Order: sequence, then C-alpha cells, then structure tokens
Amino acid sequence: MSTTSLASFLSPKSVAIIGASNEVNKVGGRPLHYLQSYGFKGKIFPINPSRKEVQGLAAFPDLASLPEVPELAVVVVPGDLAVAAVKDCAKRGVKAAICITSGFGETGDPTGVAKQNEMVAAARAGGMRMVGPNTQGLANFANGCVASFSTFFTTIRPKDAPIAVVSQSGAMSAIPIGLLNERGLGARYSLATGNDADVNVLEMATAAVSDPDIKLLLLYLEGIPRPDFLTTLAETAHKNGVAIVALKSGRTDAGQRAAQSHTGALANEDRVVDAALKRVGIWRVQDIAGMISAAELYLKGWKPSGRRFVTISGSGATGVMSADAATFAGLEVVKFDPTTRAQLDKILPSFASAANPIDLTAALLSNNGLLGQILPVIATADAADLFKVDMPVGGPGYDMPQFARDIAGFSKATGKPVVVAGWQGDIPATFRAEGVPVFPLEAEAISALAQFVAHDELVTAAKARAMPQWKPHDAISDAKKTRTLNEAESLALLSKAGLSVVPHRLCRSAQDAAAAWRNLGGPVVVKGCSADLPHKSEYGLVRLGLDDEDAIEAAYREMEAAIVKAKARFDGVIVARMAKGRREMMIGAHRDVFFGPVVVVGDGGKYVEAMPDVALLMPPFTREDAVRGLKQLRCVPVLGGVRGEPPMDQDAMGEAAVRVAALMAKDPSILSMDMNPLMLFDAGKGYSIVDAVIEVAA
Repeated sequence: MSTTSLASFLSPKSVAIIGASNEVNKVGGRPLHYLQSYGFKGKIFPINPSRKEVQGLAAFPDLASLPEVPELAVVVVPGDLAVAAVKDCAKRGVKAAICITSGFGETGDPTGVAKQNEMVAAARAGGMRMVGPNTQGLANFANGCVASFSTFFTTIRPKDAPIAVVSQSGAMSAIPIGLLNERGLGARYSLATGNDADVNVLEMATAAVSDPDIKLLLLYLEGIPRPDFLTTLAETAHKNGVAIVALKSGRTDAGQRAAQSHTGALANEDRVVDAALKRVGIWRVQDIAGMISAAELYLKGWKPSGRRFVTISGSGATGVMSADAATFAGLEVVKFDPTTRAQLDKILPSFASAANPIDLTAALLSNNGLLGQILPVIATADAADLFKVDMPVGGPGYDMPQFARDIAGFSKATGKPVVVAGWQGDIPATFRAEGVPVFPLEAEAISALAQFVAHDELVTAAKARAMPQWKPHDAISDAKKTRTLNEAESLALLSKAGLSVVPHRLCRSAQDAAAAWRNLGGPVVVKGCSADLPHKSEYGLVRLGLDDEDAIEAAYREMEAAIVKAKARFDGVIVARMAKGRREMMIGAHRDVFFGPVVVVGDGGKYVEAMPDVALLMPPFTREDAVRGLKQLRCVPVLGGVRGEPPMDQDAMGEAAVRVAALMAKDPSILSMDMNPLMLFDAGKGYSIVDAVIEVAA
C-alpha cells in the first residue's frame, strides 16, 4: 500500500471549498475560516455561485472558473450537488477531495449507498482520492491546512506536536486533542475519514505515521476495513519508531449495532480484533482517557529495559499504595541490595526509610537537595528500570523547581523512564516545564508506566516474528454451503495432519464394536457417530468405561436406535480407548471473515462455553507463542503442577496448536475445527484428542 496519493490531503498547494459560506460558524464557512486563521500558505479558492467575495477572498461560481485546477477540494454542498461536485472534481483533474456532506452510506438506505458508490466510482475513474463522505474533515496544524468544520478548533488552538490523531469518527478526531491540550501537549494531525468509502482509516493512519516527525498515533476505530492494511500500518509504524494506541469501539453487540449505524463500519468479532491488534504490536485501550493516559512517555525517546520499579515519596501512605498498584500492574517492586541500601542510609535521615518504597517523610523540607543526592546512588547501582516520585504536598519550603531539575537530570543521564505524581498548585506546571511527565495521582502514574513498558514488549515481540499476511477478504464469504464431518472423519483428518488422536475404530455392527474392544484391550468409550449430531452427549450417545462384550453390543444397538429416532444420519459407532489425562483442554480454530484462520487454546470440557478460559492465536505463530498463550489462562497454575504434582505437557499442546494452524492454512475448505476434550498428560507424555468436530465448505 502506497500513501503517496494521500499527500495532497495533508500538504496541498491549493484548496477549493465547494459551497463556501461567508458565515464562519456554518459548515461551509468553517474550512475557509480555518485555512486563513491557521495560516495556510497555499492558494485558497472559495466556490459560491451566489457571491463574488467570501470571507474577504474572491469567490468563483464553479470549478471551471478557477484560474487553475486545485490540488485539494472540500465539498460541503448537500445531497445530489455533492455527488455532482465530486464527479466534476475527478473529471477536471483534482488530486484529492474531502466530501464533508452526510446522508450516504452511513444511513444504510439503498439510495444513499448507491450515491456513495457513484462518487467512489467517479473518483477512481479520474485518478482522484476521496475522504468521506460524512467526514468532519482533515487538519494539519503544522502547515495550517485545517480543512475541517469542527467547532473544537474555535475553542482551542492545537500546537504542532509529534502526535497524530486518526479516526473514523469526527468527534473522536478532536476530543483526544482537547485532552492532550489540557496536559500541555499538542498534535500535528486531526484526521477523520468518515465512511471510509475510498480512503480508509488505516490508509490515512499509515500516511500519518510516515511523517518522520510523528512519534505517537492515537487511532479510533469502529471497524477494520482492510486487515492487510492493518499489517502495513503496523510495519510502517515499527520502521519509523511510532507507537500506536488504538481505541476500537463496538465491543458488545449493542456497540456493534451502534457502529454500524454510525459510519457503516462492519463490526469485527471483538476477541479476534483484540488478538489481531496485539499480534501486530498495537496497544488497545478501553476508553478515551486510556488513549492519552501515557502520551507523554511515548514522546521522550525512552527505551524501557525491564519491569523493575522504584518509588520515592514524601508520604508513607502513597509509597505503600504505589507498591500495591505497581504489583497489581505487573511491575517488580525491587529490593535494594545491601550495598545500595547502606549508601542510601548514609544520605537519608534516620527517620526516613531507605527501603523500596523510599519514604522521605518531611526530610525534603530541610534538605531540598535530597532527591539529587539519592537518585545518582540508585542509578549507579542500576537498581531499577522504572521510577516514580510522589509529590503529595507542595507549598512554602519545598523547592519544586529544584526537584524538577534533579529528576529531569537523572532521567536524561540514565535514559530511564521517570514519572511524577502530584496535583497541588503549580506542581504539574513546574515538572512539565522540565519535560518530566506528571500525573495527579500515583495510580495514574503507575498505570502509564506499566502501559509504556508492556507496549514496548508487545512491539518487540511483533517485530521479532513474521507479520501475518492477511488478505482483503481472507474468509468464507464464498462458502455458500457447508457440511460437518462426523467424528471419525474429523479424527482421521487430524491424524493425517500429525496430531495425536485417541486410538479408535468406526464400527458398523454390534459384533464389529465388540471386536474393536478386544483389539484395544481394557475399558473403552462407545460413542454414536453422526455428522448431523455433533453434540453427542445431548442425545445420550456416549458411554464411558465399558469393558464387557454384552454391554458394548447393547450400547451399539441403543445408539443406532437413538440416532434413527432423532431422524439423523447414522454413520456408525466409535469404539475408542479410554484416555485418562491430567486435565481436559481444548483447541479450536475458525476462519474469521476478516482475518482468516484464528486458533483458540484453552481449558476444555463441557463447560467451555459457559466459563470460557481461552487465548486466541493469530497465525503464523510458533510453539513458544502458543505456550505463552496458555500462560495467559486462569488455569495455568494447575497446568504447572500444584501440591507436588508434576507439570503438564504445555509444549506438546503448543505444538498441536501450530499443527492446527498449518492445517487451516493448507486446506482452505476447512471453516472451523473443535477439538474438545484434548486430554493433556504429564510433561513429556503429550496429549490425546478424544473428540473433534470439523466444518468444511460443501
């Protein structure tokens, strides 16, 4: 994907506003007003057939009357006039058009959808790119190209900063900038793509992260239009050192319905989206506050080296709460070695604490250089990777500027992340003036640190392995008819792929079933086999621990009768060796409509739907990746062995997940696979798949 064609949206040499208004607070007046007030240096052409002058500039009746073809056109006329304007722009060689007008594909109305498609077809035929329709517009605060009607930019004037905000929603292209502004930060780009009819949100985001000055992308999604573009965006960001923090709404059924009506975005299954974003190194947050909570940290150029954490406070209470919060956030509250502890004891007064948390009590009142004395000791000892300083109290006697200089100097000298928690008076402004990230409370500061280090780990892992090669529509949309394999067919397919399945035999008579029992030796499981009845237990088609010829023959006859009674196809009866594993686990896979094959590993058994404990894996992945997925499960302590029990064979299950992914990739006719239960044995002894259901394209 090339973003060269999007340059005309972000840095055009000339802009025409089709439907320009003299009223600065109307939709047609805002873009013209902003272009002038924000200092856009290119040529501006207002188009309004009813006026000779608009907002002090000479106006033109139509596009044909302009002295030159504009590079960018902003369309703010309504309905059919907008369609005609887009067509005219494409015909006359305009490179880029922003269609602000709404009432098209987002409505779901067939007429609106048809008109939107008509605009897209005209744009593509003329070699023109189009953003929208139903967009708030685009803004580049570095060069003043603010082609937007957002009211927001009348109340604040964002300063240029290495942050880009890209959104499918108009409001969400501006709200994060307002929150950043309150924290003393700015942004370069506010880019709303609206209906994504031509240029989609991932293309625009890729153009933004291609700017060498951008260090952080805040991305709002209501749908993922092209999964292959998601890979390109992530690869471009990683190459250019840009962190991506994404808010993907539509986590619930209600939210997905709202997203559909809002922008016409197709809802993605939320857990798959979550796994996909992690897979490519994009940090996903839950709300707007989460988008900007760690923004300052991404701009510092820090490279975290680990999770070892030290907190310094003038309050014992905030120190204890910080230790709790850090532990819950997955940070390691380190214990100082004896040498470091002794050095700190020499500096600190006897009533202070040199343990971690370091409790300075009120010592800073009598010694404003105390921070500057203890920080180098910790740095020299390489005692930690992450630091937080609490300033719970300010006022006379506390030399906040000195504290800020000492902390800033420490961070600059060591290159290690340091944040401050303090809300009172001029504390925030004082530390921000020295470039030190500051948060009102210790929990917020720790949360930001934890996100920063975890995101870095996520990116490192994504860069270390091959990116997924998703396709535009990698899924099952062409599979008009499907069929379910019976259990015997499913187990045979898995066995052929190198997966370990329980020894078994498909029998066609009661005598055949008895013979299978004798050959297997010992107790067996007898199961009715029908492709029409994949959930056998609901029909009484499972008998466990049978070890008698008469019982086995009787079970065969009962199951045949039960399947016939259910008016299902009778495929036979399976006789399988009893497999007593340490724990029932499961592996599943399905072909997602957007992302293609997805593999699920987790706790198994009959309650898997009621109490899911699973991790999603996005191919390609390794055995080690799959084992890391298992370690995310709630049941992982049991898998590791408890109360003297040996650990279970997680490596073997990880290898099985890799083989399942390979089978999905090799055979595109497979739509879904469910292996439950998979009996997991002791470490080194593997596993056995005792039941499986596979759905294929007919």
